[in-house]
Amino acid sequence: MDLAIVAVVALVQIAGTHFAAMSQPERTPLDLAGYALLSVGVMALAARRRFPVTVYYVVLVSDLAYWLTDYPRGPIYLSLIVAFFTVVLAGRRLAAIVGLAIGYVGFGWLPSLLGQEPAPSLVSGLGLAAWLLLLLALAEVVRLRRDRADEEDRVRAEEARSRATEERLRIARELHDALGHQLSLINVQAGVALHINEELPEQARSALAAITNASKEALTELRSVLDILRQSGEQASRSPIPSLQRLDTLVSQSQAAGLEVRTEIDGEARALPFGVDVAAYRILQEALTNVARHAAGAQASIRITYGGSDLTVQVDDDGHRSTRPTTSATGRGILGMRERAAALGGDLVAGPRPEGGFRVRARLPLGSVG
Repeated sequence: MDLAIVAVVALVQIAGTHFAAMSQPERTPLDLAGYALLSVGVMALAARRRFPVTVYYVVLVSDLAYWLTDYPRGPIYLSLIVAFFTVVLAGRRLAAIVGLAIGYVGFGWLPSLLGQEPAPSLVSGLGLAAWLLLLLALAEVVRLRRDRADEEDRVRAEEARSRATEERLRIARELHDALGHQLSLINVQAGVALHINEELPEQARSALAAITNASKEALTELRSVLDILRQSGEQASRSPIPSLQRLDTLVSQSQAAGLEVRTEIDGEARALPFGVDVAAYRILQEALTNVARHAAGAQASIRITYGGSDLTVQVDDDGHRSTRPTTSATGRGILGMRERAAALGGDLVAGPRPEGGFRVRARLPLGSVG
C-alpha cells in the first residue's frame, strides 16, 4: 500500500507538473535539478511511517525550494499533503501545525519578500489560511475516526479473549467437577475392592488392578488438560456471570444513565440453559445500550416471555425515528445480537415500530443448548 501511494503521488506530482509546464513557456523549463526537487519529497514518503516528522519536513523543504525557483507551477503539494496527514495520524499535532505555519509564510509570502512575485492580496492570504485550516480539520477527523475504529477493534478483541477465557474455565470446572469426580470414585472403589477381596480369582484381581492404574493415569491426564485450559494457573473471572437473574441490576444501570425502563415477565420464570441465559442477557444489554445511545430521553420497555420451547426477549422504545441512525438494522450491535440468536438456532428482528420508536425482538429455543 505504501509503495502504491508513492507511485500514485509520483505520477501525479512529477508527470502532472511536466505536462503543466507545457502551458507555462514564460517560466524556466524543467531540468534535472527541477525533476530532482520534485522527486525528493515523493521518494521520502516511502519512510513516512517510520519517520513521520522527518519525512514531513523533508517534503516541506523540497517543495518550498521548488516553489522559490522560477520552475513551472504544478501539483507539487500532493506529497506534502500525504506527509501532513501521516504526521497528524501519528499524533504529532505540534509538528504538523508548525509545518503549516512555515508553509503559509513560505508559499504565500516568501516569493514576494524575495522580489520574485507580487505580494498576495488580502483575499488570497485569507483563502490560503482557510484552506490550511480545512486541511488540518480533515486530518483530525480522519485521525479521530481511525482512533475510534482502533478502540472498537481493541474492545472486541478484549471481549473475544474474555469470552474464550470464560469458556475455557467453564469447561475446566465441568471436567473437574463431573469427570474428575467420577474417575476418582472409580479409582477409589477399584482400589478398595482389590484390597478387601484378597481371595478373588487372579483374573478378577488383574482386571481390578488394571482399572485402578487406568483411572489413576486418567486422573493424571485430566489434571494436565485442566492445567492447559487454565493456562498456568489462570484464575476464573470474578465478575458475575451474565444471567437474567441479574436483570434488576441491568435495569438499575440503565436508569442510572437516565433511561426510564419498564419490565414485564410473561410465563413462569425458571432456570434456563446456560447459553440461552447468557445470550438473552447480552441481547437485552445491547438493546438498552442502543436506546440510550440513539434515542436519548426515550422510555424503554422490556418484555420477557417464557414459552414451552423457547424464550422471547423484546425491547421497545418510544424514541423519535429522527434520532435513530438509518443503518441501525445493519449496525454492529444488532449484527452481534443477531449472531447470538442464530448461534442458538433462534432469530432476531430489529427495526422501527409502526407507532414510532424502535423494537428488538429475539426468539431463543430452549432445547438448542443443554
